[in-house]
This record gives sequence, structure tokens and C-alpha cells, in this order.
Amino acid sequence: MAGEERAFEQTFSFSPLPAKSFSFQQDKDTLVLLMKWSMLGRLSAQTYSFDSNFHPYSCETFALCFFKDPGVILSLRNMEAGVWVPLEKPVVSVSAELVPCTKISMELFDPIYSCGILRPSGHVVKCFHDVYPDYDELRQMLQEEDSEHYYVVGRMEREEFLFCLFKHLCLGGELCQYEDTIDPYISTTKKMYKDLISVQKDAETKKISVVSTVIKVTAFDEFGRCFPGTREEEQTFAYLIVDPVKRNVTLFYHIYGMGKFTL
Repeated sequence: MAGEERAFEQTFSFSPLPAKSFSFQQDKDTLVLLMKWSMLGRLSAQTYSFDSNFHPYSCETFALCFFKDPGVILSLRNMEAGVWVPLEKPVVSVSAELVPCTKISMELFDPIYSCGILRPSGHVVKCFHDVYPDYDELRQMLQEEDSEHYYVVGRMEREEFLFCLFKHLCLGGELCQYEDTIDPYISTTKKMYKDLISVQKDAETKKISVVSTVIKVTAFDEFGRCFPGTREEEQTFAYLIVDPVKRNVTLFYHIYGMGKFTL
């Protein structure tokens, strides 16, 4: 019976689309900010086409097929000691978690502007921390559940991919130089989100909605975690962003460490 179930299990094949690029990978202002945040050269986005209909309930099968696909394996890179290297061993299993992705505006962040995290000028309010000498209310809201501002953005909204992206950019890489104002984080989040996510307009209602499915992924070989990175770290992450209409998927990932110091 198990053999029969495997025989009917859906499979996917993938082909890299090297000509596909994103504006945030080429926009100089964005690249300068990524360099400042110690993410330049460690944040990557690669797009692939696939050959079968995708449904969110098949996200784990989809992710496993992705990381086992020969074309993907050839293009996939991990980072060790600041150098991109191919995966050493075949992937044997994956963790795949659906990430809510429904937002079509930046309204989710409105409460941050009126709760004491920011001054009227948009400057982030500094605060004391036992570990971090240069800490602020924004990072405290993002990281510490016992912060008075933690749920100023609601529990459900914090799970949205838009919020996750914002959080990743705010926390940055190993030598991140944090911003004094919130604007660079908001504008870069908006630019990347718009680049990565596909939307469509309903012909009758004219309502715009997100068609992309976002899957947070981790791949494992026979020895344990192998992608992204071999060590668990909050700022080492990978997402598969699936456009089921175009049958495209973008692997968007970052491996925590020291980013490049030059463009």
C-alpha cells in the first residue's frame, strides 16, 4: 500500500531561470543599505520554473523535489568562511512551513508609528539592554516577547511574510550598522516584497490579492541540517516563493555572517 501511495505522489521538475533578476539586486541605493546591514553578498534570490500544478497542501513534497532536483543542486550554494560552496551531500529530508502572505499594502506597520517606538521625526527611540550596548525600541519589539510593544503589531500580522521580511532587514547580518530612522527599513521592505510577491486583480470586483505561496524551508542531508547553512541562526533563513500561475518559484535566502564591504 505504501508503495502504491508513493507511486501516485506528485513530483516536480525544475529549471533555473538565470535571466530572471530583481530590482533590489541591481538598485544601487538598496545595495548600499544591504552593505551597511552586513547582508550584501549573503542575501540571494534565484528563480526556477517548474512543470506541474502547485497546491499549498503539497508544499513539503514540492520542497523535497526542489532540493533533490539536479538543476537546482547545480545552482545551489551554501556559504562557508565567506565563500559560496556547493552542497556536499544529497538532501534526504526537508522542513517546510507555510508562511501567511496576504498583505498588499504597508498598513501592517502603521501601529509602530504611534506607540512610542519612534519619535515624531521617525527616529527610533534608544533603550538600555543588558547585552547589546546600542539597542533600541524597534529591535526590542521585534525580538523580545516581554517587550511592552511586542504585540503592537498583532500576533497574526507578525506571522505574515511582509513582517518577517521587515524583521530580517532590521536585524541584519553580523556587523550590521543599524539605522537611526525607520524609513530605510520600510522602503527596502516594500521594494523587496513588491519584487518577490505576485498579485492579481479580480476582473469583476477589481480587488487585488496575493497569488504567491511562501514556504519557509530547511534542508537536511544524512548528517543533519545542510541548507541554508549548517547552523541554526535566526538570521539564516530560506523561503520558497511560489507563483502557481506562472509556475515559477524563487529561492530567497540569507546566510548570517559578515557581508561584503564593497559594491
